[in-house]
Amino acid sequence: MGVKHGRDYGEILAELTEAVGRISDSYVFFEMEAGDWDNLGEAERNEVHEALAEDLFYALGTEPVINVGSGVVMHDQKNHRIHILIGEEELAFVALV
Repeated sequence: MGVKHGRDYGEILAELTEAVGRISDSYVFFEMEAGDWDNLGEAERNEVHEALAEDLFYALGTEPVINVGSGVVMHDQKNHRIHILIGEEELAFVALV
């Protein structure tokens, strides 16, 4: 089902794709090895990040916190945001409304 949102899904997906791309080892989510990731071109990496963003958007509807490599993606239902963190540092957030 995904998270509830009031903004255009395409805009949310684009922002979430960019945000998860800031997690340096985000490829671990798909059980990829670093060497496999290094062999991908920029367009292929973007496709992987977009697929990851779509998966996260829908999974966050039932799981409010998901580990992605060394990062964490959290659905903040109260403030209608998705937060992307590494440790205590917030890398980005995506507004849902």
